Amino acid sequence: MSILSIQSHVAFGHVGNAAAVLPLQLMGHEVWPIHTVQFSNHTGYGKWTGQVFDAAIIGELLHGIGERGVLPSCRAVLSGYMGSPATIREVANAVATVRAANPAAIYCCDPVMGDVGRGVFVQPEIPKLMIEVAVPLADIVTPNQFELELITGCRVASVAEAIAAARAVIAMGPKVVIVTSLVTADAKPDEIRVLAVTAESAWTVTTPLLAFPIPLNGAGDALAALFLGHTLKGLGVPEALAATVSGLFQLFAETHKAGTRELQLVATGMKLFAPETIFSVDAVA
Repeated sequence: MSILSIQSHVAFGHVGNAAAVLPLQLMGHEVWPIHTVQFSNHTGYGKWTGQVFDAAIIGELLHGIGERGVLPSCRAVLSGYMGSPATIREVANAVATVRAANPAAIYCCDPVMGDVGRGVFVQPEIPKLMIEVAVPLADIVTPNQFELELITGCRVASVAEAIAAARAVIAMGPKVVIVTSLVTADAKPDEIRVLAVTAESAWTVTTPLLAFPIPLNGAGDALAALFLGHTLKGLGVPEALAATVSGLFQLFAETHKAGTRELQLVATGMKLFAPETIFSVDAVA
């Protein structure tokens, strides 16, 4: 069984497919990466080289994959940063194509649109299409706190408000919402939470908040890949949440120790799945 991962890609560093593919492969999943852009490095450095690919490349490559007769073996589609409105529509078409070949295939959408402190950092047309086209198609959605507010129009200042907003997203179509980097008024300043919500239940995992001089890029990409990978391995939502966050914290700890702004995915390796600390899951609804 395989996963179609449609994301950006960098030659140096770990964001987009460069953050998602390796963890999935280490878990034993075959991955078919389709790159929407290929840059030398993350744009956060201020300078980069490379190009944005025409959105039609998604359909062209998927057609070629389909001609190999393997689409029925595709278990999931994973998408991240979408650089244009056309890309969103092509991803939606790809999800439909995969589901036509394998109705059991699931779609995990990381609705990359912005973040707290930065605001919306994608093209102005993208949030509307992301909310109206991509999110309703998804089985799993992994917004950060800012994106959750953007999707729902709801203010999120507490866990209860985050759960209510996540269930508003579930009402749009998804079955599971993972809220990353949740910071609320009742949280300790040196802690951060990840929240998982279904129609019936909700859970949080709390970890220490490691200080980085420059915020890490690619963390959300790795989280979405890990949660999807654990889900495809048969873990339930709370178990997949605990495994994902524990592995991700190990990755952060290795990166912090190395003193670099790039995720230390290769150095962490299989410790993603055998982390030094297993964080507990708290049922909150």
